Amino acid sequence: MGSRALVFFLFLSFLGASFRYGSAAQDEQDNGLVMNFYKDSCPQAEDIIKEQVRLLYKRHKNTAFSWLRNIFHDCAVQSCDASLLLDSTRRSLSEKETDRSFGLRNFRYIETIKEALERECPGVVSCADILVLSARDGIVSLGGPYIPLKTGRRDGRRSRADILEEYLPDHNESMSVVLERFAAMGIDTPGVVALLGAHSVGRTHCVKLVHRLYPQVDPALNPGHVEHMLYKCPDEIPDPKAVQYVRNDRGTPMILDNNYYRNILDNKGLLIVDHQLATDKRTKPYVKKMAKKQDYFFKEFSRAITILSENNPLTGTKGEIRKQCNVANKLH
Repeated sequence: MGSRALVFFLFLSFLGASFRYGSAAQDEQDNGLVMNFYKDSCPQAEDIIKEQVRLLYKRHKNTAFSWLRNIFHDCAVQSCDASLLLDSTRRSLSEKETDRSFGLRNFRYIETIKEALERECPGVVSCADILVLSARDGIVSLGGPYIPLKTGRRDGRRSRADILEEYLPDHNESMSVVLERFAAMGIDTPGVVALLGAHSVGRTHCVKLVHRLYPQVDPALNPGHVEHMLYKCPDEIPDPKAVQYVRNDRGTPMILDNNYYRNILDNKGLLIVDHQLATDKRTKPYVKKMAKKQDYFFKEFSRAITILSENNPLTGTKGEIRKQCNVANKLH
């Protein structure tokens, strides 16, 4: 072989290796997820989810809060695999029945979306992707940003209730613990501040609040807000089954906006984590910036939701495509 031919051959070999390495690196980075995963197998999938979310939101506006909370409670616990949706069995407790999942509801509407997809494309669209895309479209229903999210997730076969406490930060934990839990998923401090901006919508049950009101009122609370909290939560030991709650944001309770940050800077945050977010030196600068600039809040919120939605998904041949979102196929 001539010297020129040898050089050309080596160049092609190096180029081929580079393409293979680049492709592998990209696949690893993407975790097997792609935009519009169902374009060939179920072209109408995302439109069906969007339409179902629109119809369900029109009838039951509180569903949007549930979809937004679902993505956090599912994807933050080791994998974005719809394990949250599984019912309890004789051998395992469901994640949604643990104390940490108190207040989660409206799971039947995920099944409504799943049934619509099954009519169009049986056995194709995963419950994990339904959970993520319903959150995306629910965010838009609440006036938040549209966030392009990848699909291609598959469903897990077991509940992760036994490890939930290791991954899911609680509303009473220190800001250091909260930041550490999110950092493990690749979400940085501004991302954490933005994700907690989801407290701009929805409501908090009195069970989660009474420790700040009884036996003594937390002096960190805005006195003008305490009167309303006491009115909504008059019992020191509230009935967890009763409809006793306080709206997270009395000003714009149904809109995902940056009013949350102005509230917590004014000591109107309901939960300990809200108060810590506005006072901790690591997070307060971002709180102040998001309070001033909603575009900045939306930018960081979109980035954080994207990272959260891509946390360790099951793809390829891992997991399964459940026939029903609340039951693994082997139990169907």
